[in-house]
Amino acid sequence: MLASGCSTIQKSNKTQRGVVIGTTGGAVIGGIIGNNVGKGNTVLGAVIGGVLGGAAGAIIGNKMDRQAEKIKTEIPGAEVERVGEGIVVTFPDKNPDGSKMGVYFEFNQSAITPNSKLALDKLVGIFKEYAETNLLVEGHTDDKGTDSYNMTLSQKRADAVGNYLRSNGIASQRLTIKWYGESQPKVDNTTDANRAENRRVEFGITANEKMKEEAKKEAAKN
Repeated sequence: MLASGCSTIQKSNKTQRGVVIGTTGGAVIGGIIGNNVGKGNTVLGAVIGGVLGGAAGAIIGNKMDRQAEKIKTEIPGAEVERVGEGIVVTFPDKNPDGSKMGVYFEFNQSAITPNSKLALDKLVGIFKEYAETNLLVEGHTDDKGTDSYNMTLSQKRADAVGNYLRSNGIASQRLTIKWYGESQPKVDNTTDANRAENRRVEFGITANEKMKEEAKKEAAKN
């Protein structure tokens, strides 16, 4: 059953992944699904791999729905995906002219730009409102330059975002900062448009232990 389920998950669309994971439940199957769906996409794997499942998972999912909608509304430059019991937020480098609010970096730079500060300030407010969550921040690049250079650049960018969040009141224990250079492209690095999509900052938002325990208690009452 598990093997068949994982095969189905791999072939399913985003909405179907959330529904299946929310109803099958359990840490074991959550981990297996996470490993398969998240292969080559660590932020997605982290979000899906941490599912609680069952009625408690549905309660968490409802809270994540509200948070996801707020991010979509307040930060039009964000790509927001609700998956299972978490949220994946991606800021690709598609709009370097600043026409949409987002987290962007100048070419070959890792400093937080004024445009990025606008988006990050909005995120800080939302993260404080929904305080019972853990936050994964990932940095990615395109394939221009050497592997080692891109790895270092993605680290600097992820660290810059993490440091900005900390300096604006997001507790360090909520944050996990990772970087992958050019090793996890979303699309092939064959055009400038594709490379802009691969140059990105991604956030994974998941329930912390307090939210999970509260969801279990609420589910038990019902």
